[in-house]
Amino acid sequence: MRITVEEADSGSPAINRNAFKATIRRQKVVILGAGFGGLAAAMGLRHADVDVTVIDRRNYHLFQPLLYQVATAGLSPAQIAMPIRRILSRQANVTVLMERVEGIDKEARIVQTANRRIAYDYLIIATGARHAYFGNDEWAETAPGLKTIADATEIRARILSAFERAEAAEDQAGRERLLTFVVVGGGPTGVELAGAIAELAKKVIVRDFRRIDSSSARVVLVEAGGVVLPAMPPKLSEKARRHLEMLGVEVLLKAAVTRCDVQGVTLADGREIQSSCVLWAAGVMASKAAKWLAVPADRAGRVHVDRNLNPPGNDDIFVIGDTAAVTDENGRAVPGVAPAAKQMGEHTARAILANIDGRAVGPFRYRDFGRLATIGRKAAVADFGRIRLSGFGAWLVWNIAHLWFLVGFRNRAAVFVDWALAYVRYDRSARLITDRHER
Repeated sequence: MRITVEEADSGSPAINRNAFKATIRRQKVVILGAGFGGLAAAMGLRHADVDVTVIDRRNYHLFQPLLYQVATAGLSPAQIAMPIRRILSRQANVTVLMERVEGIDKEARIVQTANRRIAYDYLIIATGARHAYFGNDEWAETAPGLKTIADATEIRARILSAFERAEAAEDQAGRERLLTFVVVGGGPTGVELAGAIAELAKKVIVRDFRRIDSSSARVVLVEAGGVVLPAMPPKLSEKARRHLEMLGVEVLLKAAVTRCDVQGVTLADGREIQSSCVLWAAGVMASKAAKWLAVPADRAGRVHVDRNLNPPGNDDIFVIGDTAAVTDENGRAVPGVAPAAKQMGEHTARAILANIDGRAVGPFRYRDFGRLATIGRKAAVADFGRIRLSGFGAWLVWNIAHLWFLVGFRNRAAVFVDWALAYVRYDRSARLITDRHER
């Protein structure tokens, strides 16, 4: 709003036509988390007359669906991540803070971090999820999950170190344990990890060792349920299982893990699998958002939200992405995938702008673009509703979809070149053991 003031005295100085702006306090939007949902919300507010603060405990945005490629030496971390500040550098109304959130005061509208108190008018919580061990948190040290770059580089070190230690081992039993890899969980991450490890052992590094035959490595995928990729239609799940077995992966279904330690795992039926490398892909647990807000959550810790993505009774707070338990108009759970998080972030930005302008906005509507999972070098499964693909065609679609969601042209180009070379030469250029702890 502008107010023009003119001097009545014609002899006054030439300030009589100066305009003075009566400032109205700009609304403050605080976004916790710079994943797909958080970034989509920030970008959706790029032309708004608001001040946006993005808080993340890391300084980079990560493309999590390709973490398994880093974990299995297919890509380097820099190819699937980009600094948050660089992504938002041209957005003048955004401030980025690298902080760890410790709590939220809803009454005072304050976010408490380790170093400061940050006021907000609107709060967007997009803090994601971590792996869950179903009450067996002590297994985390033995069986790392895959959610961060640190997780991926640690897993890569464990996998590659197992081959190195097997090369130096003198007894056959020790070699067999070192060359046995167990992946717990038959969802997309578990399927992709198991397929990539099998391909690494049987195709990529088979000529690199002299005392061991890496192709003899045993890769076991353990799933407590009756199928792999349970979110997929049954026929695609079965095709995924067959593709895994063609790669040499042992798929054990209806096999719950009851023990997990440095010696390996024990299954519910009493079978023991001796392994020096157990990887966890069996479940996720949301961040502490429900605890911060003191609101109800589901079994995975996700905050129950309404169709506007607000926790009940908190119209100034939005919870999105893996942190939220959201259902569509048909009552079906919205999956925790990148497209869903982006859609929630975009909807939240529109809702905030509408609220500021005094307009109404409709409820969140999820557009399902399908589900994809890759199995090795040139096989995948894809479910687009009426269109369902498997094999090489699905693998091509998977590649295109994942390249599209990578942030930044440079990242897309680098990943494309690496994938093309790897496809032709069966090579993986990121076979570096960088973990400081010897496994």
